[in-house]
Amino acid sequence: MNILIVKTSSIGDVTHALPALLAIRGHYPKAHIAWVVEEAAADIILGHAALDRVLISPRKTWIRDLRAGRVWKTVVGFRAFVKALRDTHYDLLIDLQGLLRSSLWVVLAKADRKVGFDRGMEHGENSYLFLNERVPAIDWNRHALDRWLFLLNHIGIPHQSVEYDFPIKKDNEAEAEDLLRERGVTDRDCLIAIHPMTRWPTKLWENARFGQVADRLIGVGVRVLFTGSMEDRGAIDEICRHMTHQPIRLDGETSLKTLAAIYKRVNTLLTTDNGAMHIAAAIGTPVVALFGPTAPWRTGPYGTQHTVLRSDVSCSPCFKKRCLTQDYEERACLGRISVEEVVNSVLQKVNLPAVHMPESALP
Repeated sequence: MNILIVKTSSIGDVTHALPALLAIRGHYPKAHIAWVVEEAAADIILGHAALDRVLISPRKTWIRDLRAGRVWKTVVGFRAFVKALRDTHYDLLIDLQGLLRSSLWVVLAKADRKVGFDRGMEHGENSYLFLNERVPAIDWNRHALDRWLFLLNHIGIPHQSVEYDFPIKKDNEAEAEDLLRERGVTDRDCLIAIHPMTRWPTKLWENARFGQVADRLIGVGVRVLFTGSMEDRGAIDEICRHMTHQPIRLDGETSLKTLAAIYKRVNTLLTTDNGAMHIAAAIGTPVVALFGPTAPWRTGPYGTQHTVLRSDVSCSPCFKKRCLTQDYEERACLGRISVEEVVNSVLQKVNLPAVHMPESALP
């Protein structure tokens, strides 16, 4: 039996779909399972033991090439990808993305059954039109991970438990150990990772506050390391300028799998709503997550061991990438989360005493 999963992005969403992959593999142990994914999230599934093939769609590369006038290069690349997509006839295609842009691959793939959610799913963009087997829409406020498992259960693919089997390899673990050892981290250290950046401006907490949190944690004997991409370095530079202590920095120095190996070593991850949060949750690391414009019950860290901090304000969640107030201090969804609240939530995770910060030290 040949099965194709269409789940192209993002890092967090692809991570959420790993339990669905394991459920499919458990139900069809001898099936050939392929997955269509975009470049940014491909490292999440490359090398996964439950997968036989990964088809990487370089959509953003094609867009960049088109904008740069490299039309023929884009055409050649697109044709090569479509040829690879169509070189296998699939018995079952499962659309876990449910967006218009991913529907192109649903249309072009050769499959007898093309399964996904029917009309009524928020943000579905009429993707149901390209399916020949439609599962009734369910409440969008259910967690994304649970939605995918519900879809599978509806078509006769059960699951016994929620597992990820995140594909960290030995070389990723070795690289992570080398990076930490070079920075003087030992097994005795209480190690907190902070991943402060995210793509949505409205999901960001103030850099000065992250600096104060990191300083306070280091001040009570915790080792703090910052993670992020190369593009995050400028913002993390700014955070560090608000600090008096020296943190460990690994921004721009890890692949996604090595980042996961780093998170296996840390005691807790403090983060905004981003893909790193879901990677940490997938490998079992406790998370303290700051939420503002998005809904943690839909896309928060999955599991009971995590803490979500958010303000109970009427406009949250708004799901907007631009705050209508425009002024940070008026952006109450994140602006009302205090430094003291964040520090003590992290300390609670690592079984250290809470601290009280005088009013003069709070933003």
